[in-house]
Amino acid sequence: MALFGNNQSAEVVALQQQLAAAHATIGELRGWVGHLRGAETAALETDLRRLKAAVEQAKAEHAAQSASRQQLAAELESWRSQLVETRELALLQQVGIYEYSHPLEDALAYKDALSELRLNIKAAAKTDAVTCQVDWAVNGSVKEGQKLGRDMAKLMLRAYNAEADNAVRVVKPHTVESVKNRLTTTRDTISKLGTLMRITISSDYHRLRLKEIDLTADHLMKVEVEREVVREERARLREEAKVMKEVERERARLAKERAHYTSVLARLEAKGDTEGWAKAKEQLAAVDDAIAGVEQRAANVRAGYVYVISNLGAFGPDMVKIGMTRRLEPMDRVRELGDASVPFRFDVHGLFFSEDAVALETALHRELAADRVNMVNPRREFFYATPARVKELLTKLGDDHILEYKDAADAVEWRASRRDDERSLALSAVASNTDAGDDGDLSSDGDLT
Repeated sequence: MALFGNNQSAEVVALQQQLAAAHATIGELRGWVGHLRGAETAALETDLRRLKAAVEQAKAEHAAQSASRQQLAAELESWRSQLVETRELALLQQVGIYEYSHPLEDALAYKDALSELRLNIKAAAKTDAVTCQVDWAVNGSVKEGQKLGRDMAKLMLRAYNAEADNAVRVVKPHTVESVKNRLTTTRDTISKLGTLMRITISSDYHRLRLKEIDLTADHLMKVEVEREVVREERARLREEAKVMKEVERERARLAKERAHYTSVLARLEAKGDTEGWAKAKEQLAAVDDAIAGVEQRAANVRAGYVYVISNLGAFGPDMVKIGMTRRLEPMDRVRELGDASVPFRFDVHGLFFSEDAVALETALHRELAADRVNMVNPRREFFYATPARVKELLTKLGDDHILEYKDAADAVEWRASRRDDERSLALSAVASNTDAGDDGDLSSDGDLT
């Protein structure tokens, strides 16, 4: 029992010692806490408040920046909605073949329609072109306020009409939508600027000015089409005149030749030279056949030569021109096509006579319609096709058309020019290397001295 009691007392003493050590530690910690509170608490609290203020300011600035970004995004969308596309190349790609807004018979009909429309525009400008509602006074007078509103409305209408007149002046067939959008944007801007006085360009008047733009563009296009028709007709008449001159020259030559053989026949018959007379008779018959052929060509306006030509140096290997000519010497027409308007002469792949050359040419054009180079003007007879493909189409249309045909282009001038270019480049390279070598020798001499 005594041993048990002693052990218990030792444990109590140990616990009391540990408790005393803990109290000492606690006292020490309290001292440090008191020291910190007394010496640095104010500075720490100041720093903490400063940090909290900086965080709040950063949050406010972030919120302001977010609001600013949203406002800028809204303004950007607004400007994008008002943006008018004026790049003519893009508009041309979108428009493609022109479609008339108000189809009429000819340019004169469009001119008359424009004159009538402009009379209506003048009448509308005097009555209900612009509206204004002012119900406040100026200098204490409601009448002066209304007069101010009417004056401002007239000023706005003048600005709108100036823009509309400029639109009519600059519009082209491929920029119609661009010009109309710009005029509509001007009308919307006037409405925004005149909000306080409720000034607005009337819808009916705006519709008349838009119609004026459409009719002007249609008139310009119709005039251009008619000019093109006149140019084509003049070209056709010039070609016909050349054909008739060739026919007359050939007639005169054959008539002279026939008179010669007739005279020869008379002399041979008088001499009694039957063998010579028979030969001269055969030659006279050949001349008579040639005369008959010329007369038939002159009478048959559909007879002629169909040609397939290419220009490798100007248009590349995958483009051909398919046309027809009534010339007695068709190569004259081909040589004319290869004049100064192209850098190289055309190569002839096929040249064949047909009693109905017009039908044959039309059939070839129809087969290659999807591969036309110029989809707007069908009188431009260029096609994205190889000569070999045209030969296949000719075979399909009838073997009697193909007597002689070349798939490959000689392109003599182009190939010779390429060799000259390569030779020039080589000579330039040699010259530059020689110059560099001379410079090197000079510098080395300087080093030696």
